[in-house]
Amino acid sequence: MEKVGLLAGVGKLPVEFMRAAKQLGHEVVVIAVVSDVEPELAAEADAYYEINVAKLDKVIKTLKKNGVAKVTMIGKVTKEILFKGLKFPDWRAIKLLAKLRNRKDDTIMLAIVEELAKDGLEVVDQTLYLKPLMPSCGVLSRRKPTASEEDDIRFGFVTAKAMGGMDIGQTVVVKHKAVMAVEAIEGTDACIRRGGALGREKSVVVKVAKPNQDPRFDVPAVGKQTILSMIESHCNVLAMEAGRTLFVEQDEVLDLANRHDICICAVDKNF
Repeated sequence: MEKVGLLAGVGKLPVEFMRAAKQLGHEVVVIAVVSDVEPELAAEADAYYEINVAKLDKVIKTLKKNGVAKVTMIGKVTKEILFKGLKFPDWRAIKLLAKLRNRKDDTIMLAIVEELAKDGLEVVDQTLYLKPLMPSCGVLSRRKPTASEEDDIRFGFVTAKAMGGMDIGQTVVVKHKAVMAVEAIEGTDACIRRGGALGREKSVVVKVAKPNQDPRFDVPAVGKQTILSMIESHCNVLAMEAGRTLFVEQDEVLDLANRHDICICAVDKNF
């Protein structure tokens, strides 16, 4: 079986991807492009490297040296680092940043995809081995949404799609059909905490895929940290887009949701 390259960010998704690929017989070469990745990556990968995202040329050369032709980019890499400034970027990273027409998520990620392609590295679908983590429509927790919460889910779904269409973010926090917060560069968890604080309890969190979601990067995901942010900010409902959102650490998340009377559901445009 061919080798698979994994450019890993923070969170459990890189671990899930690595394990799924290895179970199918692939060798997985992991490059941690940020600090604080999960320790399982180093312990279980066939080859493991720590190379900062700013060292783009070294990342590419390491993948090539290991005989990798197909690569997945998965895990959280906050865009704040672009505005704080990359630490000692190499010439390839400097050239890539200089040619960006803007610093939207899709613009940045597509530029990286194109840069990898110059060296024969194909970036593949993030969900290639993770389809079982994408729930179909239905209520996943014990608690179902109330009629009022269903109205907020529908309102939030349309709003989040509009924000995603502008490549701003994929998450909104809603209460009584008013938008409390929209995800931007701060990320999902900060958006939830801010929206929950403004909503003063009983807010609804809605996370969707972009209307023209590229499956090679930035596929929406929820996990334990999502529910912990909701508990902290007293949000009551998490609605994710069915069939298009990766739901990781499901047992832990649902246990937390049930213990804190939080509703978790998967919905689509016909909800």
